[in-house]
Amino acid sequence: MTAALSPAGTDSFETAEIAGLRFPRRRLISGVPALERLGNISSRPDTADIYVKRDDMTGLGLGGNKVRKLEFYTGHALSLGCDTLIITGAVQSNYVRVTAAAARAAGLDCHIQLEDRVAGMDDGYRTGGNVLLDRMFGATLHYLPAEASEADADVQLDAIADGLRAEGRNPYVIHLGASFEPRGALGYILAAREILGQIADLNAKVARVVLASGSGQTHSGFLTGLRLWGSDLPVTGVCVRRDAVQQNARITQVCGNLGRLIGRPDLVGPDDIVVTDDYLGPGYGKNSPETWDALLTAARMEGLLLDPVYTSKSFAGALAMAADPATRDAGAVLYLHTGGLPALFAYEAAIGQAMADADAADPKPA
Repeated sequence: MTAALSPAGTDSFETAEIAGLRFPRRRLISGVPALERLGNISSRPDTADIYVKRDDMTGLGLGGNKVRKLEFYTGHALSLGCDTLIITGAVQSNYVRVTAAAARAAGLDCHIQLEDRVAGMDDGYRTGGNVLLDRMFGATLHYLPAEASEADADVQLDAIADGLRAEGRNPYVIHLGASFEPRGALGYILAAREILGQIADLNAKVARVVLASGSGQTHSGFLTGLRLWGSDLPVTGVCVRRDAVQQNARITQVCGNLGRLIGRPDLVGPDDIVVTDDYLGPGYGKNSPETWDALLTAARMEGLLLDPVYTSKSFAGALAMAADPATRDAGAVLYLHTGGLPALFAYEAAIGQAMADADAADPKPA
């Protein structure tokens, strides 16, 4: 049995200043995730240095980039006197897992809608990994069928919220669609300042930032933050769910909404938004030989764990860009590790097959 919770009081959040405005924030990260050079991979011939920002180590609920977003969503919910967080995401969503953890840390209830987005997966995918953690955090689970659209998902979230309001609850809805206020992206505006300071401390010459680009708030927030803090560093978003045309439009929309939220719609222009779908593979939650190779390269050369949904694809992009002569001549690649560790355990069979294929292609000496 789970003990009853009550929302944290108004002293449980603070405000963060961004572009002269103040936004409610509940701190969920203790310390500063490291920025470190991947020494073994960077020492390979014809490869630029790769630095990794360890946002997989943000702590709460097994960490990841979503913790930075939840600092602002949870802070806003508490400032409005809400008692429940509601969110939607794919079955193995990191976002919903961290939302459930953040809700519990703040004394809030949590309702999660799981979307059936990846076909052909085994039972472990539907019960293990992030789903197991969702249940451990005591979230109430709802399910959305595979044929439902992103817009359908948000409509159903609002229906869940209406039901809770009818019971006298005060829910806070975190929508999926790009048209909604991207308050979570504020976390990556602050992260951009943090990372620029770390680059300076290391005296690193960084030519490009590479990150996973999915719902778009991490990508948009980080890009907006770089421009706000005076950096013209280029950022490449590696598509994990949509093709490049669709993702470019999404990032454009989210950046526009974020710029208006902070009163600076002038910061990000069309030329700033760069995305690639070269590593998307068969689609969301599905991998190609190239992305499996990236996952195993990180593990076997650096002891660095990636996930099959986001970081295996974005790290494949980082490796390719580090091998590009134009990048090598310009400087290092900075890779933003967005986490996703729990999903490894939902893809056990697929990862096992990828390892078997890799070992067969490059057998160890007897």
